[in-house]
Amino acid sequence: MVVRFTPTEAGQWDYRLTSSVAAFSGKTGSFNAGASGAPGFVVAANVHHWATENKQPHLWMGWIADQLVFASDAEFTSGLDAAVSHKFTHLRCLLLGGTGEFRAPDQPNLEYFEKLDRRLRQIHDKGLTADLLLAPDPEYLHRLFPDWQTRERFVRYVVARYAAFNITWQGFAEWENFADGRALLKELGLSLKKLDPYQHPRSSGAKFTSSPLLADGWMTYVVEGSTDPQIGSIEHQLYQVPFVGTTDAAHLWSTTMEGSYPQLRPGGEEAAKAWFGLIEDTRHWELEPYFDLDGGRAVALEEIEYLVYIEKPTGPVEVSVEKHGYDILWFNPLSGEMLPAKKYKGEHFTGEAPDRSHPWVLLVAREGRKESMLKSYKFESRMVPVQEVEANTAKVPYEISQPAGDSLTSKSTAYSIKIRKETRATRSMMFLWTGEVPADGRGFRVLGTGAQGTFTVPAALAEKYPAVFSLRVSAINANGKVYSVDKVYELTQ
Repeated sequence: MVVRFTPTEAGQWDYRLTSSVAAFSGKTGSFNAGASGAPGFVVAANVHHWATENKQPHLWMGWIADQLVFASDAEFTSGLDAAVSHKFTHLRCLLLGGTGEFRAPDQPNLEYFEKLDRRLRQIHDKGLTADLLLAPDPEYLHRLFPDWQTRERFVRYVVARYAAFNITWQGFAEWENFADGRALLKELGLSLKKLDPYQHPRSSGAKFTSSPLLADGWMTYVVEGSTDPQIGSIEHQLYQVPFVGTTDAAHLWSTTMEGSYPQLRPGGEEAAKAWFGLIEDTRHWELEPYFDLDGGRAVALEEIEYLVYIEKPTGPVEVSVEKHGYDILWFNPLSGEMLPAKKYKGEHFTGEAPDRSHPWVLLVAREGRKESMLKSYKFESRMVPVQEVEANTAKVPYEISQPAGDSLTSKSTAYSIKIRKETRATRSMMFLWTGEVPADGRGFRVLGTGAQGTFTVPAALAEKYPAVFSLRVSAINANGKVYSVDKVYELTQ
């Protein structure tokens, strides 16, 4: 037997074993752990951000390589080296999903798991955090472990083997299209919460978002599975946990402006390396979405630095800043080229991208002030704002126009909103449409985004018909204010 344990502090540790095997139960001992230069496990910090246990900021940049652990030795080593060379700090991989991991529910294939041990140790030794998917989807796990007892023994088994590594848990690759997806993740998540002695961060991959699982009390961060900026931007204002956005090279900077840390699909490696080169020199662990600008989207630590993404340059970008002197830098996200510009002093910066042929990133920063702040990595330079959602219908500037009436079907349905009061802030709004059948307890689902479109209620949402269906439209205006409107329908097939 092997006991895997990571001492989180230097000094003497005493241990006592409890076991159903009489020869082991009651054994005691002690050992000394020397000081280590390792940063420690990844933990949530500063509401929406990450740190390591040595209280240093952690820059999460993940690479989705789910099948890499099943590859040949040469392919695995090559893939891991590529992740390191492109500056990734996280590697997402599957625990189950190849073949023959378990011969029966209580019979793990030791040859497979010993090989997986070696590969996770390689990831660990390279300084990367492994984001572990338990299985690709609920059906796969059900086939291997058909009842809750065998599933809990599975969780106990993987926790015993891998919790001593620097890891996070990510449940399934997707969960929304499975009727029992939420219930199964709650069962597994609560088991992880109970059994993992290090309390590693817990979430699940998703087609759209894992946020519906937060209410179940086991999840500690949200994974956004969609590159639609309206989902991430609105949800970031609703939930006080870190966000990780599944993205690609084309949407990498949009994901950043939502307030999410990226995990990249294959093919975005060079863009990710360029992204890391700029972001690692910012106070990324304090940046929050910023709305006092025109011509782009931004995150900022007000008074210190403002990071602006101009996806389609068409003219000047204007950014309101605190009155100070600032260094100006234009960054080409396609090439990684950095173009310093003339310093600025004032409170309303106006500038135009070097050319209009591709996206640009603008950095407006007090570099001298940042340098002095970097002498300390405190996580309380400012209070992170907590959004209070406006749900008073008299104060919400829009209403649901479609679906009209009080009933709808599970077929394709047109949706639209009507702006009740035109203002500068309502001219640029994002909308998120979600639906739920509360009585069935399967959680809400993302139905659509934008002011109008069509949606189809997912089959996995309702157990039987007719059902009481709750439709919610959340929105964020140009000033960052979030609103919410609900309407109840009878749902039929």
